[in-house]
Amino acid sequence: MSAPDDGTAKRRLPIGIQTFREVRGEGYYYVDKTAHVQRMTDGGKHYFLSRPRRFGKSLLLDTIKELFEGSEELFRGLAVHDRWDWGRRHPVLRLDFGGGDFEQPGWLSEDLTLQLEAIEKSAGIAVGSGSAPARFRRLIAELRERSGRRVAVLVDEYDKPILDALGTPEVARANRSFLRGLYSVIKSCDAHIEFTLLTGVSKFAKVSIFSGLNNLMDITLDPRYSAICGYTEQDLDTVFAPELPGLDRDEVRRWYNGYSWLGEGKVYNPFDILLLFDSRRFKAHWFETGSPKFLIDTLLRRGVPTPNLEGMVGTEALLSAFDVDEMSVEALLFQTGYLTIVDEEDRGGRVRYRLGYPNREVRQSLNERLLWSLLPDAARRRADDAPLRELLAANDFAGLEAFFRALFAGVPHQWHVNNNIQDYEGYYASVVYSCFAAHGFDLIPEDSSSAGRADMVVRFDGGVYVFEFKSVGKGVSGRALAQIKDRGYANKYLRLGRPVHLIGVEFSREDRNIAAFEVARAA
Repeated sequence: MSAPDDGTAKRRLPIGIQTFREVRGEGYYYVDKTAHVQRMTDGGKHYFLSRPRRFGKSLLLDTIKELFEGSEELFRGLAVHDRWDWGRRHPVLRLDFGGGDFEQPGWLSEDLTLQLEAIEKSAGIAVGSGSAPARFRRLIAELRERSGRRVAVLVDEYDKPILDALGTPEVARANRSFLRGLYSVIKSCDAHIEFTLLTGVSKFAKVSIFSGLNNLMDITLDPRYSAICGYTEQDLDTVFAPELPGLDRDEVRRWYNGYSWLGEGKVYNPFDILLLFDSRRFKAHWFETGSPKFLIDTLLRRGVPTPNLEGMVGTEALLSAFDVDEMSVEALLFQTGYLTIVDEEDRGGRVRYRLGYPNREVRQSLNERLLWSLLPDAARRRADDAPLRELLAANDFAGLEAFFRALFAGVPHQWHVNNNIQDYEGYYASVVYSCFAAHGFDLIPEDSSSAGRADMVVRFDGGVYVFEFKSVGKGVSGRALAQIKDRGYANKYLRLGRPVHLIGVEFSREDRNIAAFEVARAA
């Protein structure tokens, strides 16, 4: 056994390691999550937790497995050690849907059958044939009878068979129905079960998949468990202290901190942090490991302008409104980790959550992918090579206007309609916003003031740039710049002592390009 982490010496980085025994026994860094596990086992029996991909859910389940199997030597020095009854050992039945091509009809049944056969063989149990739910039920009962102890049931990536098949709805519905029958077994076997935890990325509506398992305690938005997965600021400053020298701590926060599930502090995605410590480079480590194609297709199909992604508002029910046939954009973005909770407000017992990007990595990378989808290939290449930082650093507004005129000139007639953003203003504003966001600018969309909201504010190199977008017919109206001035959108920035620039951009519905690009200096 390796010594507990004390923050004094470098250890191995557990990149991709999901086995608790390996992490604890072979000299890897480990962030102690066992106090959370203890709280769960003390306070309830059947639990559900959703977190985005690569947040440490599999390692958490493996930790619980070793705990119930009584592997005391692995827990010495951890929070749970002195509070656990090591004389009680329980059989563990763990299912993992992390692998397989579940878009193929019938694959789910085949995959589960193989998993159950492997568990039966390992336990020396001959359960026999029958449907998967029936086999699952008999296996739980047999494990209980043979050991004399109730069973811990752990399910990893419970939802992946549905998520994989969302592009083929009939298969997704079939997989959902299959899993509903499987998970209902847990409730019917309650007398034989000591503890249950199901984890996944999404939180499907209870009526669609957990209608037969309505005694689950959902801890996804429970502040007590907000840090059950992920790393906190304290974790970085203590456990990973040897890795921090040479890294700009503020940059680490800007790039990777910011995920919130209602706890007092925010957390980092573990995968990001481990890859940063390994490569010593700030880049989109987490984002690049998965394809958000389904998400982007959904956003474009529903015509959601990209500036609207920040500042979305939803209730807990809305953030859970996720199913094969009906899913809210807010739920999709939140559950997959592209938006997080930035604020909450109690309105007479009805809590509303305001969503936003968790950090620079997600905002920059997601907007880059959105920009690629909003533009044809030729315009996309121009956007990728945009000299935006140089233009703003020099306050070269003529150059900025020329850049966007050239960019939009490469967009074919009616291209924006193919992206389902039906109004010209929404399409062009989305391209401008995502272009700035994809290049890492500090942006505030829909920036509120006492007189209204500016469409976009950019803060860069000590200056502030206040944008307003308008769609016009023939000619130039001058309304965009006038609105910024008349409503005093820039007033709150003047007292900061920074140069403030007002930029009114008007898009022509007839010419399908910029009709006016007017600039003034706020006084």
